[in-house]
Amino acid sequence: MTNVTDNFNDCYIPYKALLIYNCDRANNTTVNTEEDNSIYVESYDIGLLGNPINAHPLSLKKSIALADLLQSSAEMQNGYLKSKGLLPNNLLYVNPNNNGYAVWYTPPQQRELFFIKSLGIHCGKGYVPAMVWKATRDKLRVFALKGKAKPTGKTELYHAPYFNTYQDGGVCMGNVNINIDRNTHLENFMMQWEQYFFGSYFSHMLGGCDRTRQNIVHLWKNQATTESKFPDETLFTCGLNLNQLIR
Repeated sequence: MTNVTDNFNDCYIPYKALLIYNCDRANNTTVNTEEDNSIYVESYDIGLLGNPINAHPLSLKKSIALADLLQSSAEMQNGYLKSKGLLPNNLLYVNPNNNGYAVWYTPPQQRELFFIKSLGIHCGKGYVPAMVWKATRDKLRVFALKGKAKPTGKTELYHAPYFNTYQDGGVCMGNVNINIDRNTHLENFMMQWEQYFFGSYFSHMLGGCDRTRQNIVHLWKNQATTESKFPDETLFTCGLNLNQLIR
């Protein structure tokens, strides 16, 4: 009988050891107490006999690699950007890695809209265009779409026709309290970002560039006081397609 054990058993050998030192400064009144219990990590190579040798401080490069490894392990134990079941139909892309992000779209719809008083725009329900959203745990970019079909990789994106947005689609969230943690599932992640965006007050233009072919104040005065569908012909292309946004 042939012994095939070696064909499928991996052999793991030690090659690095870490020794962690804790500097307890709690009893030293001459140092800043905010720096109490600082940590120093010493790295050892493993010799041929299995003993630790060549002690040296853990390098920045190896520290980053270790942090990435630990982060990956932690993400496997939480729900960040993981779906509760089947993936949402409007999801376009998801990257659940460290500071990962999701990309999704919403069809043309009626939303509750809020504007600061000085704009002279009535707060209320109004029709908005189809949108593409790209969000990390703490940043949001939004774009507009023409029509109502689900976008493909080559679908052209347009500037989001809103106040509080930058030319690259970034959104100024002002003093909105963003509360998305490492346990936020995909469905809640998408819903929370939409609520943060439409639940805040639109207030000012950013970046000194027109977002629409029509005066934006007049545009939203009309949308907030009539039942008119959003006029797609007022959108400006932003020079990106969906594939470029995902990358």
